[in-house]
Amino acid sequence: MSVDWLKQLAAVLPPEGLVTDADVLEAHRRDQADWAPAGVARALVRPSTTAEVQAVLRVASAHRVPVVARGAGSGLSGGANAVEGCLILSLTRMNRILELDRKSLFAVVQPGVLNGALKMAAAEVGLWYAPDPASWEFSTLGGNLATNAGGLCCVKYGVTGDAVLGLEVVLADGSVVRTGGRTVKNVAGYDLTRLFVGSEGTLGIITEATLRLRPRPPKATTLVASFPTLVAAGAAVIDIVADTRPSLLELMDRATVRAVEAHMPLGLDVDAAALLLARSDAGGEQGVAECARMAAVCEAAGATFVIQSSDEAEGESLLAARRFAFLALEKQGTTLLDDVCVPVSRLAELLAAVEHIAAERRVIIGTFGHAGDGNMHPTLVFDRNDADEVARAQAAFDDILRAVLDLGGTITGEHGVGLLKRPFLARQLGAETTRLHHTLKAAMDPLGILNPGKLL
Repeated sequence: MSVDWLKQLAAVLPPEGLVTDADVLEAHRRDQADWAPAGVARALVRPSTTAEVQAVLRVASAHRVPVVARGAGSGLSGGANAVEGCLILSLTRMNRILELDRKSLFAVVQPGVLNGALKMAAAEVGLWYAPDPASWEFSTLGGNLATNAGGLCCVKYGVTGDAVLGLEVVLADGSVVRTGGRTVKNVAGYDLTRLFVGSEGTLGIITEATLRLRPRPPKATTLVASFPTLVAAGAAVIDIVADTRPSLLELMDRATVRAVEAHMPLGLDVDAAALLLARSDAGGEQGVAECARMAAVCEAAGATFVIQSSDEAEGESLLAARRFAFLALEKQGTTLLDDVCVPVSRLAELLAAVEHIAAERRVIIGTFGHAGDGNMHPTLVFDRNDADEVARAQAAFDDILRAVLDLGGTITGEHGVGLLKRPFLARQLGAETTRLHHTLKAAMDPLGILNPGKLL
């Protein structure tokens, strides 16, 4: 491949905007999905304006150089991994909040803004940005948009895409399009905003987003309940979702609870089949009453222990177990975090299937996640230096995806397809829908330079 494109990039970018140092490229080679393969990039660009992104893509298109966009690199599916000889396009320097409209409840941001930075800026004017992936403190909004990230509050407030009003996107040929707008309602033309959100950088590079803000919710009331069986926990989830509007509804299975208790003793019931954590942010007496209804549902479903609190500090203490779930499992060995979603009514079946797979494959699997919308994270724990364990873990990972599809679910609820889930996408979509995906990709990226080999 000709290196003329490197000279052309140097001509359209400031000196700090183009990097070819091998150590820097290695540091930007992959995201957090250790299992996913990664190639060696030829260069890294760090644009700070939309115009610079345009210039980069014009050069890349002219020379048919593959372009892999990335933010903080906190993804969990290999979606930001380099491909051989590619150009890595880092958007972390495009990190400004351009506008924050307190009256119309929206913010205009660049993709390199941290999720937590927008939350903080919104809070300063009494507002709230709802999407809250577990990585909210260090993940960028561009990465959240690329994967349509979710989080703990999804059960009530939806995923990232539900907070997007409009986008600015640079296409593969360097042209710029704007989708959506600044209004909550907008049905003019095709919903291109939804098309780009979750497309994992395969259709265009998002350079600006108009995001919906909300009034800051009242202080929450928190509940924790232990269950003797997965069926009982699943029944409680179904009834809670049908009867109330929890702002958070999380579940951890026995393997996860035991890992957390071993990592940080909290007095958890290590013999419980599942631990359920719920919150109401309705506020005041209404929030207390809503949490009381959830407690009654848990008791009716067979919970062996239920506690609730309206104290903010105590509520955070009760949620500590859930927040430490992944870290605790990491302490037990190499981890492979999955991300699947099933109809809430089939949650207990999913948990039972994962337990069966863990026993059959002889692999530790701790399952936790967003029970309120059926989105769970079965996390495989194994010894990476043991080839047999690695093989069994990979087989178990695939078994889980097959089980999820059999339950009418999806292979990814919030982390994206990337590389890890790509072999299973066509099975979920079907032949005709897969063909339509390829048609859209070819129309918007005819040279196939945008994040090739990912998603499709």
